[in-house]
Amino acid sequence: MPSTAPATKDFPVKQLIILALCRICEPISFTSIFPYIYQMIESFGIAKNQNEIGIYAGMVTSAFAIAEFSTGMLWGRISDRIGRKPVLIIGLVGTLISMLIFGFAKSLSVALIARALGGGLNGNIGVIQTTVAELVREKEHQPRAFAIMPFIWCLGSIIGPALGGLLAEPTRFYPGIFPPGGLLEEYPFLLPNMVSSVVLVFGIANGILFLEETHEVLRQKRDYGREIGEKLVNFFSWKKPEPKRGDNGYTALETEPLLSRHNADYSTNNGQETPDIAPQKKIPSIWRAFTRPVIGLVISYGILAYHTMGFEQLMPVFLSTPVSDEKPHDLLRFTGGLGMTTQSIGFILSMQGVFSMCMQFFVFPPVARHFGVLGLYRFCMFTYATSYIIVPYLDWLPEGNIQKIGVYVVLAIKITYGVLAYPCNAILLTNSAPSLLVLGAINGIASSCASLARAISPTVTGMIYSFGLDINCVGLAWWVNAGVCIIGAVQAISMKQEDFDREPEDLDIMSVIDEEAAAGTAIDGRVPIINVDVPGIGTTGETFDEYGLVRSVVEGEITALSESVPPNGTMASLAKVASRIAENNN
Repeated sequence: MPSTAPATKDFPVKQLIILALCRICEPISFTSIFPYIYQMIESFGIAKNQNEIGIYAGMVTSAFAIAEFSTGMLWGRISDRIGRKPVLIIGLVGTLISMLIFGFAKSLSVALIARALGGGLNGNIGVIQTTVAELVREKEHQPRAFAIMPFIWCLGSIIGPALGGLLAEPTRFYPGIFPPGGLLEEYPFLLPNMVSSVVLVFGIANGILFLEETHEVLRQKRDYGREIGEKLVNFFSWKKPEPKRGDNGYTALETEPLLSRHNADYSTNNGQETPDIAPQKKIPSIWRAFTRPVIGLVISYGILAYHTMGFEQLMPVFLSTPVSDEKPHDLLRFTGGLGMTTQSIGFILSMQGVFSMCMQFFVFPPVARHFGVLGLYRFCMFTYATSYIIVPYLDWLPEGNIQKIGVYVVLAIKITYGVLAYPCNAILLTNSAPSLLVLGAINGIASSCASLARAISPTVTGMIYSFGLDINCVGLAWWVNAGVCIIGAVQAISMKQEDFDREPEDLDIMSVIDEEAAAGTAIDGRVPIINVDVPGIGTTGETFDEYGLVRSVVEGEITALSESVPPNGTMASLAKVASRIAENNN
């Protein structure tokens, strides 16, 4: 069953919901370890003091990001060759394996391997952005569509910590339900990982059965998973499936790929078998995909990831740092934090997630439509630093409710900028790609760059914060973070609107034709299957691939098709293909 995802200009609600159900599994799994990571490291018995526990916990957290950085570009490129859907499923399976190993970990080395395995097998950040871009081709729908996945991440990041906090060490906290002496006492952190694994199994099944392939070419391939999913839906809804028809009234046979590789055999006129035909267009060189706008946005994405991750690392530490006996006496000297309790910090951070969800879904789409994506992105880059500069001055506020209100205001400012900036970057990156066929590789490299920034940022900001405490300048780390943000703002000046006005190409033929095709030779060893009479070109070098797309430069209208029809094709479908190609080249 070929996908029809990009064929409609309507907002693809159904497919985005299915994609969201796959996506939410990962933040639940990723964030579920945070409530018990301290206790887990402590149970390994390797830390000599509490300070070392924090270091080891940081290593476990960073292992995922470092591994994700090392493979992000690879998974993006693979998704350009085998499709988005298989890579998404592989990522979910990798996360599932990682969670189970992590639950059984009884040493730091096993925990590190588990997290690194999860990051290395997971390239879904970039691939999901690519999938959304291919599902939603209309620019007026992009702000709404690109706000959905961050919203889902926020939702999962609220569920995950609650899951981990409630289910860790069950024999200790729920002895009536989980009696001591069993598997869960030997592996006290297994239960939250098992529950996360069940959630992941649901996500994998949902993806296999219902998610459409969105790749520009591979969406035409038959999808056995979706066929099974449709049969299940028809069975449980008690509906008799109806044969699919195209717009012209012909049956589904006529709208299937012309030379499907799933057919058993192909034969020539003399009865000899012909070799299988490769299913993909020739993908453009990865280096040609990285134009000046693309490179600029990838760098901007890395800078954005660095300073936002720095905030996430610094804020809980600053809130928990004991209050100094000495009140600030000038604008640059701050000797302590806010001294809040763990319960207060947890509540504040959970409210941050709720606020982020609301902003992501209800504020970003109308604001982006009103001000324009590039204009909004520039505004965020130029003013983002204010949310970092003002944090140390919270120490000036009276302790108690007024100080907490100040914290909420700072978090609201930071969340607003993040909610606006990240989807803007994703939309601009999509619209700057020279071809949709390399969008997976571009998003893969962008996510790798962001993963590297997120892996480096906690260590660097933590060291600067510690140094700032030593010299009685707690604000140092915050102001350095603001400086990085300002570098990103300066870099955003070079962005020009005309770099992002490219309309998505339906067939995207011309971007994948190389010099050999222009000379009329076969591509990747393919031989001519259907001869096309084109003025000025002739018929000898023309090749159709299995999707009915012309494989050489076509100048002028197609005037005739040969009567040699592939086994699973019809003259009606060939005429439709000819009409589309001629229309594309006029």
